[in-house]
Amino acid sequence: MFKLPTVATAPFCPSEVTGSVTVVSTDAVWKKILRFAGPGLLISIGYMDPGNWATAISAGSSFGYSLLFVVVLSSLAAMLLQSMSLRLGIVTGKDLAKLCSEQYARPTAMAMWFFAELSIIACDIAEVLGCALAFKLILGVSLPVAIGITALDTIFVLGLKGAGFRKVEAIILGLIATISVCLLAELVLLHPCWTCAAQGTMPSLSALKNTESLYLAIGILGATVMPHNLYLHSSVVQTRKIGHSDAHRREAIRFANVDSIISLTFALLINAAILILAAAAFHGQSVVMELDDAYHLLDPVTGSAFAGLIFGIGLLASGQSSTFTGTIAGQVILDGFLQMKIPCWQRRIVTRGLALIPALIGVTVWGEHSVGRLLILSQVVLSLQLPFVMYPMIKMAGNARLMGQFKSTWPVQALAWVLFVVISGANAWLVLHTFDLV
Repeated sequence: MFKLPTVATAPFCPSEVTGSVTVVSTDAVWKKILRFAGPGLLISIGYMDPGNWATAISAGSSFGYSLLFVVVLSSLAAMLLQSMSLRLGIVTGKDLAKLCSEQYARPTAMAMWFFAELSIIACDIAEVLGCALAFKLILGVSLPVAIGITALDTIFVLGLKGAGFRKVEAIILGLIATISVCLLAELVLLHPCWTCAAQGTMPSLSALKNTESLYLAIGILGATVMPHNLYLHSSVVQTRKIGHSDAHRREAIRFANVDSIISLTFALLINAAILILAAAAFHGQSVVMELDDAYHLLDPVTGSAFAGLIFGIGLLASGQSSTFTGTIAGQVILDGFLQMKIPCWQRRIVTRGLALIPALIGVTVWGEHSVGRLLILSQVVLSLQLPFVMYPMIKMAGNARLMGQFKSTWPVQALAWVLFVVISGANAWLVLHTFDLV
């Protein structure tokens, strides 16, 4: 007889980020929503990192509002995939990395682990570049020096030692609020064409008629659906302690989906705001392909000396918050595939060290105005890894032996497999054309 496993607390950095939230079945609906709120915030950070900023700014400055629909569709695809991830975590009581380790032969699982670690490093390279650029623009230091400064973010991780998970979520919420306020201030200064923005949300094949626009559209897709977020979400939902009955699990899935959809909607709005900001500030005047160009050009366009500073602070908050969630995802992957637990700060040092080397080499070889190129290359590496995590997740979510009555319905499975084919094909095109278009 099929028996569902007990739901346990997620294995985050032991003794460093701890605690869980108990959900009482007799609580009012609004209380349950608040108790389940939080994991989605951690996930949403991955959808508004510096890689997203780079692709959205390039798309908005080059093609105005016309690629806004790509941001919307990519975000909707992300909502579906994250929903499948959280369902796996709640029903099985195990994260996706651990499930892959159990369900596949050791060599296959090790290959999955390798690609997962590669995606973490690629994400961190983007975060290093984004934070370094923010430090360069705010402090006036050279880019290599700014990259060195990003190594100090380990202090931030150490400061969270022993913090409850709710405190971590509160910090992430504060960083998201900082990004939102900065972008809102920019939009108020720029007065974009909201009618044009509304038209841009309507899907249009004509907007993808040339190679450059298609390239940027795929870049937006690659920067939106983050591989490590699928591993992370299946783990963080387990910080909510629920009952063991089918009814409790069904309720947990429902409220976790509410949390995820609301959080990813915020991420959608932020990414859309960045593209709208770029379209209003730069389209028709100059094509801005670099984040540092965007920073300097904002001042004369808005007529405010504070516009560039606001932009830099928002970019710094984006990179720093993504750095932290990437660290947690790395620990989940390490523990799931290798059953290895190390302190968060040690994980942070290793990941950041591996990211600093290619970032420094890139800016040394290609110059200080190579941030955009390096960010795009980091998204290519991410795109290569995505199918390796989508395939096992979709397959396990529809496995009746593993999921019982909670397996994904056939329409959800069909849509997920269509996304797998589309994303894999788009990523293949991106890889084949990267070195011609970068």
